[in-house]
Formats: sequence, C-alpha cells, structure tokens
Amino acid sequence: MSTLGAKMLNNRRKQKGFSLLEAMVAISILGIALGGLYSAASGATRNVRADERYAFAVELGRSLLADNVQVSKSGYSDNGVTAGGFKWSVATRPAPLGRSGLDEGALQEIEIVVSWADGLRDRRIRLDSVVEGLPVDERQL
Repeated sequence: MSTLGAKMLNNRRKQKGFSLLEAMVAISILGIALGGLYSAASGATRNVRADERYAFAVELGRSLLADNVQVSKSGYSDNGVTAGGFKWSVATRPAPLGRSGLDEGALQEIEIVVSWADGLRDRRIRLDSVVEGLPVDERQL
C-alpha cells in the first residue's frame, strides 16, 4: 500500500461523526419519507370524510323511503335541502302492472335521489323501489 493510501486510511479511522454531505443526504431522505407519510395521512383523512358524507346520504335516502312506503295512486313528488347541504328529491309514478289484475296505481315506482358537493366533485346516490299506492283519502299524512 502506498503511503498516500495509508495516510487516507489512517485519517478515515481518526474521523468521528458524519460529513456534511452525509448529513444532507440523510436529512433529504428523511424529508422525502415524512412528505410521503403526510400525504398518505391527509389522503386517508379525506377518504374518511367522504365516506361519512356518503353514509349520511344513504341513510337520508333510506329515511325518505321509509317515510314514503305508501303514496297516493296519482303519484307523489317532493324535494328539499338539509342543513348540511344535501339536496334530495322523491318522485313516484305508477308501476307497469301487466296482467297482474291490480288496480292502476296500486303499485308505485319510487325514485329517491340525494346529491351533495364533495370538494370540487358533485356526488349523488339514487334509490329505486316499489311502494304501495293508496287512494288520496286513505294516505296517512
């Protein structure tokens, strides 16, 4: 081994701690890792908030369906907005009965739509079902 190589090896053994370059590389790697963790955590928080709003919309739709299990044979339509900004609408129309022998309007197709803003996106759910159609004077209000 040359004397220069031996001196460098000897200096390397005497050196304690990290060089400035090594410290900068370590801090850069740490920054990138922390940035990725922050991004993942904020994305998860955003997803939880979106899921909560979606669950509220589904429950609102189910509640509207439960409130309208019997409607007038002539049909029914209503809409509104909740305090949280959820827009909803309920609409019924006579279901096609074919040869069932039931009176016209005895079964009503019901469509419930709930929509809301989620950041820059508009979201919506739609529930479709069949409910009982009653003469106007028999509907319980």
